[in-house]
Amino acid sequence: MAERQHEEFKVNGEELLKKVKSLVQEGNIRRITIQNKDGKSLIEIPLTVGVIGVVLAPTLAAVGAIAALVTECTITVEREK
Repeated sequence: MAERQHEEFKVNGEELLKKVKSLVQEGNIRRITIQNKDGKSLIEIPLTVGVIGVVLAPTLAAVGAIAALVTECTITVEREK
């Protein structure tokens, strides 16, 4: 099994959707977790190889809705190393 690496990004609500889309396009992401400023997990997005476009559209719509509601959040990314 491949080793996994974790990264965190602090973003404001306006940047959230753009950052998630760019992370998904990188391709080596296995899971994205979005937390509010208090550390409460708002959504977890498991990503598998080949998840793109139409399949991901409803999830990105949910991320857009979260972005409208939060001022600050943390994106935790789990990558394949």
